[in-house]
Amino acid sequence: MKIVVGMSGGVDSSVVAYLLKKEGHEVIGLFMRNWEEGEDCPAEADYQDVVNVASSLNIPFYTINFTKEYKDRVFKDFIEQSLKGLTPNPDILCNREIKFNLLLEKAKELGGDFLATGHYARIKDGELLKGLDPNKDQSYFLYTVKNDLLKSVMFPIGDLPKTEVRKLAKEANLATHQKKDSTGICFIGERDFRSFLSQYISVKPGPMLTLEGKKVGEHMGIAFYTIGQRKGLGIGGAGDAWFVVDKDVEKNALIVAQGLNHPSLFYSELVADTLSFVGREPPQRCHAKIRYRQNDQACEVRVIDDKAYVKFDVPQRAITPGQSIVFYDQDVCLGGGVIISRSGN
Repeated sequence: MKIVVGMSGGVDSSVVAYLLKKEGHEVIGLFMRNWEEGEDCPAEADYQDVVNVASSLNIPFYTINFTKEYKDRVFKDFIEQSLKGLTPNPDILCNREIKFNLLLEKAKELGGDFLATGHYARIKDGELLKGLDPNKDQSYFLYTVKNDLLKSVMFPIGDLPKTEVRKLAKEANLATHQKKDSTGICFIGERDFRSFLSQYISVKPGPMLTLEGKKVGEHMGIAFYTIGQRKGLGIGGAGDAWFVVDKDVEKNALIVAQGLNHPSLFYSELVADTLSFVGREPPQRCHAKIRYRQNDQACEVRVIDDKAYVKFDVPQRAITPGQSIVFYDQDVCLGGGVIISRSGN
């Protein structure tokens, strides 16, 4: 078959290209540029790694520029949600708008039978499944990919542990075999989050308040903080550490409390909108994650008027508006939505 591989310059997509070529398929690499050069995004180094890997595998590759589309469809939303005091997840939006939309279209234009990526996930009988390596499973970020698109997608390393992927890369002498995994958001890179974000949004300092309304510090702008955050608050003194428990956007106030397990950090219910289901809706009893790498949590869910009303068996720490809740039926990723509110404190 002719298979187009989304090559990021990382070890995972490099091994995908290697394995497919080894199986005898016609492999074409596609490298995306989603951010402008000269902005501390490691795109040039990633590009050179793609060049080296494609050369060693003797496969053709193309570069496609999605900079404008990425800013219009992903980065703009990231800024808008941050201004509202939310904590958006641009990786999920990138998968929906760029990788499994524009990139998939480009793969088809090149005559590809499939688009393959280095995600740790699996596809079986038209359903999206978790990757077998529980420490690397990325189905959480893929919940917006509909099952009709899965017919044109492959995740060749979804059955492998990361250690095996690294081993294969080394055996094949791929240039990326020792490359560290990318972390954080690409368009921020290695820069300080606050200094980056302040270039794009107007933020102003405000008070850090206790639940009783007592001022205990000053924040730099509520867009720079997220629910459950401890680092960077700058509040010292005796007693337990301080954590962000809420945001009051109207008053430009950050609400904080002391203690890792302060009761105000725990909620048993939430509402999510912007729902997207891979295929079938979740049953009333299922499991869910409210963040990447969280263990599955038992819950009840009701879908009414394009919103999901979720009640957990056990109260959850730091439910964060703007983040996604993703539903599971054992290993099957059913879909999810964006958290808009929480209750049951």
